[in-house]
Amino acid sequence: MRNSSPPDPPARRLHPPPPPTPVPTSKTTRKRSTAGGSSRGGSRKTSSRARTGTPSPSNPSAGISRIDQESRRTHGYFVRVGYKMTDGGSRPSASAYFGDASHGGRRKAWEAAEAWLKKNRKGR
Repeated sequence: MRNSSPPDPPARRLHPPPPPTPVPTSKTTRKRSTAGGSSRGGSRKTSSRARTGTPSPSNPSAGISRIDQESRRTHGYFVRVGYKMTDGGSRPSASAYFGDASHGGRRKAWEAAEAWLKKNRKGR
């Protein structure tokens, strides 16, 4: 004689399925160079441009960064000086932004940034 009861429902999962394993990107699959230099045999540069000679808008002093962000219409120089250690890591103790529009152009913004950096670097 057959059992006339309906079949049991499928078992419910207690947890959602795990996310799929991410595919490695080029940064994670890139071969790391050895301590002796790059894998191509040449020496490794630490910077794309040298900070030598007289500072200029195209080669500002160390601590001055150029910001050109079209999406937010932000153009100017950002200056950081006097790094100190905190619980979250290294942070600048003083920073300032010198916008092109508020200083009357790119060159004047750079000159103001250089003057501010010189003034605040001496006090440290």
